[in-house]
Amino acid sequence: MSDIKVNNIQSLSGTNGPVISGTVEMNSTGAMSLPRGDTTYRGGGGRGMFAGGSGTPTWLTQISYIEISSTGHAFKWGDLTKSSYEGGGLGNRTRALFALGYAIPDTANIDYKEFASSGDASKFGDLVSASRTTETCSSQTRGVFAGAEAPAKTNVIQYATISTLGNAQDFGDLTQKRGLGIGLSSPTRGVFGSGRTPTTSSRLDYVTIASLGDAIDFGDTSHTRFNSGAAASPTRGLIAGAATELTIDYITIATLGDAVDFGDLTLSRNPKGVSNSIRGVFGTGNAPSPTGQNNVIDYVTIATLGNALDFGDNTQVGLNGMSASNLHGGLR
Repeated sequence: MSDIKVNNIQSLSGTNGPVISGTVEMNSTGAMSLPRGDTTYRGGGGRGMFAGGSGTPTWLTQISYIEISSTGHAFKWGDLTKSSYEGGGLGNRTRALFALGYAIPDTANIDYKEFASSGDASKFGDLVSASRTTETCSSQTRGVFAGAEAPAKTNVIQYATISTLGNAQDFGDLTQKRGLGIGLSSPTRGVFGSGRTPTTSSRLDYVTIASLGDAIDFGDTSHTRFNSGAAASPTRGLIAGAATELTIDYITIATLGDAVDFGDLTLSRNPKGVSNSIRGVFGTGNAPSPTGQNNVIDYVTIATLGNALDFGDNTQVGLNGMSASNLHGGLR
């Protein structure tokens, strides 16, 4: 066997790398790990979107975006098909889905929006049943919507295939009826929790995203809370803030157990979260008086522990909107 020692390999023309055709076998006496996924998404990056919510004086239609690996103010990216309040958002690498929640007269409507291009959202389909404040998570293939606060509290879990337009289908049930909870995911597991049952809950449930079935008990957050934000890497999930607090909890998604203290937000509020698997970003929300509705965005590094830092400002002041990102923990 011959050893090949090179610094780089180029095509015959020298204009690009090698083109590999057929079956290629590799052997190594040491450890060898090849990068996974489209090179577009390696090394950070990622885009987050915040959409809808309750503004002043009306509900909002605007969609804004941030580049998660940088800092700075958000930019307008388009509008939803209807003004929306208390909805739920999720995404894969190319597309975001927004279950519009309280969008008179239709609370079952799902919009979709491509991450790569500006412009308005379009109709995707409908939920199985109308749902406000649904908990959400996703893999590259499937988006999952769980529970609701209104028209009545429910434990119903629904799912949609993100790349295909159409209506959601039944997935299973949560362990309790609740709304105003959180959702986050690894590539295989979705975690839902906290929220209001109507009493405030600390429970966390989990499902296997690629299958169908009822949720199973995961553990508990450090204390009862509702209307928090969530963000995740493939291994760790963060649960941040609530109506009158700034605490951030974290869980190890592959391991059942209770959440542990991570740090604090820059401002007590109920934000929405996005991530690029390295950084968790929490935007807007409603803070205790005299701050009230705000456009604050802050961020943390998911793999460490510590308090959030200022990221910038959203395009609009609002609360109870939706969020989605294209490089979160469920996609790596």
